[in-house]
Amino acid sequence: MGYSRVRTGRDGKRRYTAYYWDIRGCERSAWTFSSRKEADRAWQREETKVAEGRAGDPRRGRQTFERYVQDEWLPSHVMELRTRENYIYYLDRRIIPEFGPMRMVEILPAHVREWVTRLTREGVRPQAIRCCMVVLSAIFTTALNDQVTFLHPCKGVKTPPIPKRPHRVITPEQFDDLYAALSSETMKLLVETGVESGLRWGELTELRPRDLDFHTGVLTVSRVVVELTPRFHPDGGRFIVKDYPKDQEHRRLKLSAQMVSKIKAFIEAHGIGDDDLLFAMPQHPVQPSLRALTEPSTLGLTEPNDAGRRYRHGTLSAYSAGRCRCQHCRGAYARYRAQRRAAGQDQPRARRAVVTDGHIPRWWFRAHVWLPAIEASGLPETVTVHGLRHAHASWLLAGGADLEVVKERLGHSSIVTTQKYLGTLDGTDETAIDALSRIRNRGNKPGSPARKRPA
Repeated sequence: MGYSRVRTGRDGKRRYTAYYWDIRGCERSAWTFSSRKEADRAWQREETKVAEGRAGDPRRGRQTFERYVQDEWLPSHVMELRTRENYIYYLDRRIIPEFGPMRMVEILPAHVREWVTRLTREGVRPQAIRCCMVVLSAIFTTALNDQVTFLHPCKGVKTPPIPKRPHRVITPEQFDDLYAALSSETMKLLVETGVESGLRWGELTELRPRDLDFHTGVLTVSRVVVELTPRFHPDGGRFIVKDYPKDQEHRRLKLSAQMVSKIKAFIEAHGIGDDDLLFAMPQHPVQPSLRALTEPSTLGLTEPNDAGRRYRHGTLSAYSAGRCRCQHCRGAYARYRAQRRAAGQDQPRARRAVVTDGHIPRWWFRAHVWLPAIEASGLPETVTVHGLRHAHASWLLAGGADLEVVKERLGHSSIVTTQKYLGTLDGTDETAIDALSRIRNRGNKPGSPARKRPA
């Protein structure tokens, strides 16, 4: 039971300090008051909180945000390694510089709202602001549950809207052009397997022959490989294999007989064992070739720089003085640097080494295989490797496959996610146009003139 203790101040006046015992049995002070009655009410209130399990150590709320995140939240918060890497990036880049020196109990919704407004004014993308808010909200949710704070400052704070853009799915004809532009048989099979199975990149590059039943054509997705920076890897490497896919549930899907035959022939031709990677990093990686430069006189001028000057795209001045990073300016600077390296100037560095344990890095595949094929086939650069998964879902639904079956093949947790691929293939809306035309013209007899519109 709590009590009040009398004390005499330097001015000779009597004051009363309230004491109580917390949930761990430690004696705590509930502040000092000018009367015993107020002190008794204070320790009684604290005892009520202890009995209800709502009593926290007030000193924890007085610690700074940075100290709480670094010493308590990050070490004890369970999350995927890739998620931890992304969270730390946003913490170091946007969140800790803003809230790090502030005490946990001092951070209010008004502070978060001002921070979001400032990020928007500085031109930060709405997607990045949304990710920052997700991290900050996760921190204060834990702090609120642990009674470090008694207010969630992210509640009710809105972020800039992110427009939902429709999925742009490549057509089978476009895929054929892309497939023909691939020079390596291994990469052709990898891309074809991706569009035939709808696997994610980490699932696709972790496939091994033992995952495929060649008699039934059933493929079991039970693992995924994640690419990390060495700082966040447990052993300082680049790749780590998880024994479960993104949805944390093994799934099975069937491949066509033609696809199974291709994979089987590929395994036999290259002597791949059951536990070896089906698609491994080439022993002699292809180096990127410099793209042909477009005539600068046809490209127009850059945006004005800080001095108000504009430069022609595809020139060194546009890259250095104009700070333009379009593909034409980057290509001109890359060719300039390559020529100087070939001449032995500027103390040329060695080519970038590909650090891998056999898995194909996503960045390497995009730069050395995907983008050259995209350019050769005439497709826009917005077509991504992950777009093969979108194409798989859209083609199945456009061909009449059951929505629930497609959901299970893709490993979606909700059928609402799968429904987004309905009608994404070009030409699927033509049935609605035909139906509209039939209804509008149902009163017109064959050979009669079309119905006139009212004036």
